[in-house]
Amino acid sequence: MGERLQWTLDGQAWPHRAASRFVVAGGLRWHVQVMGQGPALWLLHGTGAAGFSWRGLVPLLAPHHTLVVPDLPGHGYSAALPRPQQSLAGMAAALVDLGYQLGLPPLALVGHSAGAALAARAVLDGGLRPAALVGFNAALLPLGGVVGPVLGPLVGPLFGQLARWLGRSRWAPGLAARRTGDPAAVRRLVAATGSRLDDEGLALYARLLRSPDHLAGVLAMVGDWDLEALWRDLPRLPVPLTLWVGDADATVPPSQADRVAARCPGSTVHHRPGLGHLAHEEAPQWAAEAVRQALVAAQRRDS
Repeated sequence: MGERLQWTLDGQAWPHRAASRFVVAGGLRWHVQVMGQGPALWLLHGTGAAGFSWRGLVPLLAPHHTLVVPDLPGHGYSAALPRPQQSLAGMAAALVDLGYQLGLPPLALVGHSAGAALAARAVLDGGLRPAALVGFNAALLPLGGVVGPVLGPLVGPLFGQLARWLGRSRWAPGLAARRTGDPAAVRRLVAATGSRLDDEGLALYARLLRSPDHLAGVLAMVGDWDLEALWRDLPRLPVPLTLWVGDADATVPPSQADRVAARCPGSTVHHRPGLGHLAHEEAPQWAAEAVRQALVAAQRRDS
């Protein structure tokens, strides 16, 4: 079997460790980092990552904002939700409870990949009402939208069922941890997203992917989320959505952003050549400026 993540051991080298705290909210124990000063920004990582995904961005935003950076349920050092609550709506409700517990309502929600879907669900369900929603390579379409209009209706449900079965098995996460936690395998996985990370980033992902608990959380997120319902609800999103897209993204096709924007009145799309799915990790200076621009645009709309 792989290794469990241990905060007292693995957390010693965790980025921005001094900002970490453990908070009980929404039926689980969260690992969340809180730092900075000013109006709150929430940074939500994508599937398979953890809060460290924003490590390069937070020092650039912290002088002007209080940053709330959680490990999502079942990821990193946050506990998993009970099985009936592992849906997208269940995780969004738990996120809202975390906000109440911290007393830091967000001025904006910033999500990468599946983190953007979680942010949108929390806003649509009325639990969080930020002034803006920002997505980096946002994964807002059902899996069928990635596979295509012909195979999508068949492959999407089958893939979800497979992920649910693997996540509930006792052996699958451990087997996956042995295979994906290898440094060479991690390098290949990252390269397959269209991104290039430094040695620190690769080492952090390798540590996560050696944990069967983390991989079980990943499979639960993939298997139990209903993105069909999110796609149906997107037209009534009550806050402006700004999408930033790395055009070299090999995980979420960049063309998806234009489909989402066409479905969400008032949304905007910005493309950046040469960056992959982990664009915010590859170019944190660009990502910080992207967030600032989205906030300025939201303020102009409000005024």
